[in-house]
Amino acid sequence: MASKQTLRNKRYQEKAGWMSKSYKMKRETVEAFAEACNKAGVSQAGQLMKMMNEFIEEINKTDNE
Repeated sequence: MASKQTLRNKRYQEKAGWMSKSYKMKRETVEAFAEACNKAGVSQAGQLMKMMNEFIEEINKTDNE
């Protein structure tokens, strides 16, 4: 059985719109990305979200032209 804190975290994440995704990627790419994020002092999740949002904006900008 999950703890009360785990349940609270799950409810918060659902309400705030957070979700977990899983992707299969080449080990060398994943390890190099983790190392690069570590060197830059950024979280992997934060960097992925930043790159995803930049890509979305780029595509939407292209679609609107």
